[in-house]
Amino acid sequence: MQVTWTGIERGTWDRLHRDSAAALQQHWAYGDAMQAPGTRCLRAQAYLDGEPVGLAQFLVRRIAGLVPVALCTHGPVFAPGLGEADRARASREIGRSVPLHRPRAILYTPDAARVQAAGIAHLSRVITGRSTVRIDLACDADVLRAAMHGKWRNRLAGAERSALKVERVGTRPAQYRWLLEHELKQRGLRRYVALPDGFVEAFQAACATARTDGGQRPAEPVLTLRADLGRDAVAGMMFLVHGAAATYQVGWVGDAGRELGAHNLLLWRAMLELQRRGVRSLDLGGVDTARAAGLARFKIGSGGAVVTLAGTYL
Repeated sequence: MQVTWTGIERGTWDRLHRDSAAALQQHWAYGDAMQAPGTRCLRAQAYLDGEPVGLAQFLVRRIAGLVPVALCTHGPVFAPGLGEADRARASREIGRSVPLHRPRAILYTPDAARVQAAGIAHLSRVITGRSTVRIDLACDADVLRAAMHGKWRNRLAGAERSALKVERVGTRPAQYRWLLEHELKQRGLRRYVALPDGFVEAFQAACATARTDGGQRPAEPVLTLRADLGRDAVAGMMFLVHGAAATYQVGWVGDAGRELGAHNLLLWRAMLELQRRGVRSLDLGGVDTARAAGLARFKIGSGGAVVTLAGTYL
């Protein structure tokens, strides 16, 4: 098992990421978009017999300007079919070779319920895992709809019969900025932490520099849908597409849209559109039944599976 931290080819990284339907936080463009003063990105690629079999992207910050802390969120990522013993070998070699001077802290929050699947069973858990909701978009539309909870599906049917109209918003930042501004206000009112303002534009710009195997740009990484009632926008949702997976990014709904079930309709239309684009998995993000019970019920009711991740390991 060999690991390299330099000279990594983006095309190779993107192919492995896509084959594994890996998380947003391990996408090359995410690392580019998150770099800022005080934050740097390190990337490792693991090879077995000359073939790329693993990748790990770390964001590095310094505590009190001194000790570097490297966080690998939802990683490492491994090629489908790679055995647990080889995953462990790759993870050990990645951790051993991180190009940071000691003292240092190397943290992993694997995108798996079992640490053996992430190859980090030799590490110690320091934080318990959070739960998220994931929808398997490889199913037929009828199967997706049947998996919804009855009340959720009824809300969707009501929204479909209503006067709501769904529009796909353009992909230029000026065309979707209104939704991000609504979300920023919502963030301040509800006091929750999210990705920094400007991340979506930076992620989109980083994706634009990539090329597919055929030399073409990959599919547009931002999908934004708007629900209108008459001439007024009453709800919106944005999703980020990264390889064969997508992640719910932001959402907003006004009183009229909430009354009519606009978010049920927007999520359903997004599921169908992402499926059409070849996306296999949709992550709706974390669920917190204590502090955000209504949002948790909405995500779970959509028919996705609740996945509790292993936690953070040091």
